[in-house]
Parts: sequence; C-alpha cells; structure tokens
Amino acid sequence: MHPINDILEPGMLVRNPEHPDWGLGQVQSVIDGRITVNFRDAGKVVINGGRVELMPVFES
Repeated sequence: MHPINDILEPGMLVRNPEHPDWGLGQVQSVIDGRITVNFRDAGKVVINGGRVELMPVFES
C-alpha cells in the first residue's frame, strides 16, 4: 500500500488524483489494502491501495 494510504481511516475525505472528475470522497473502510470510498460524483468505489495513492483532504 502507498505510504499516504496508511493514514486513511473511515470518515476521512479524499480525492483520487487519477480521476479528479469523481469529486470529493469519504473513506468508508480500509481492509487489507482495499479502500472503499464513496465519491460525490462516482458513487462507491473499492480501490487497491497498492496501485492508487489517494490524497487526503483536510479542508473542504
């Protein structure tokens, strides 16, 4: 898993830099490197944390 993904936990806000059109997302779960995120414009997506580095958003 990418190091920045190690800090993610449910409730945190993130963006996927590979898909900026998905908008802001909220982490639902992080289990065994699989990160489930509910994105505003893409819905619920399960992401492989070893392949995609999500960017935490601390201000919305």
